[in-house]
Amino acid sequence: GGHGWNMDTEGGFSNTSSLTNFDFDTETKGSFYVALEHPIPLVPNVKIRQTEMDSAGDVALTTSFTFGDQLFTSQSDLMTDVDVSNTDIILYYELFDNDLVSFDVGLNGKYVDGSLFVEDVNDPTVSALEDFSGVVPMVYSRLEVGLPFTGWGVYAEGSFLSIDDHTLSDYQVAVTYEFVDNLAVDMTFELGYRAVALELDDLDDIYSDLEFSGAYAGLEIHF
Repeated sequence: GGHGWNMDTEGGFSNTSSLTNFDFDTETKGSFYVALEHPIPLVPNVKIRQTEMDSAGDVALTTSFTFGDQLFTSQSDLMTDVDVSNTDIILYYELFDNDLVSFDVGLNGKYVDGSLFVEDVNDPTVSALEDFSGVVPMVYSRLEVGLPFTGWGVYAEGSFLSIDDHTLSDYQVAVTYEFVDNLAVDMTFELGYRAVALELDDLDDIYSDLEFSGAYAGLEIHF
């Protein structure tokens, strides 16, 4: 399956708990996934999803801002490129799976490979780049409810982690319509909303309060 995501970005980041917020652009990003479901008892199903999450923004500083050992003085005009694109590796079990209700639970290992870049618009030699990466274990669940004989349905899917002072969440809700249903292939159109929140408190000297959210449209093909 795949989605086109109209992604708004809000928030900011810093090397300290005093964050600098940026005015980010609205971007159209993609998310693609493949899942393998099987009848083998006790062996979890597998879903792998890749999501693009990069955005550009700017800010006119009213106070000084230090990032990556670089001082950006007050009244500077800054631009930023934020990239926290990630890959979800989800292992899950189907507790229910019928035409009325489908309910999955499992674990999501979200691999985040992030970079935060800041540059003075008027002096490109004044810039800073911070990279961070790692696998974040999260609780995963999905609930889908269908209307029999209509092709219509709704679902909610999400992953969540809160540990120490770090909070990471990724959820989406959608309305679905199955417009092809035969023995060879099923095809389903999806229209929904997704939100990803990344709140870090001193992870490799990175503090952040970023949210990526917006509507998406997608297509799922089931063999």
